Amino acid sequence: MKKFKNFVVAGALGAVLAGCSITLPVNATSAETGGKVGRSSGSCYLHGLCFGVDASIMSAAKNGNLKTISTVDLKMKDILGIIQTYECIVTGN
Repeated sequence: MKKFKNFVVAGALGAVLAGCSITLPVNATSAETGGKVGRSSGSCYLHGLCFGVDASIMSAAKNGNLKTISTVDLKMKDILGIIQTYECIVTGN
């Protein structure tokens, strides 16, 4: 019984300490899907304290040297509500 209790406690602790990550499509255009990918990212703390974060579409396009954008995706990751990471991913030519 003690092993089962330890297993349950370890599982609950793992669930609490785990982060959550999701990638969402934001937009798509009629432009051809190219082989270039641009990314921009930044982190925030404690649900909204963001300093100098630029995870914008414009920055991602500039970082990937894109002239036309085909798709835009947003990837968000949260760790215990303390650290939130945002990444903008664009594809195009």
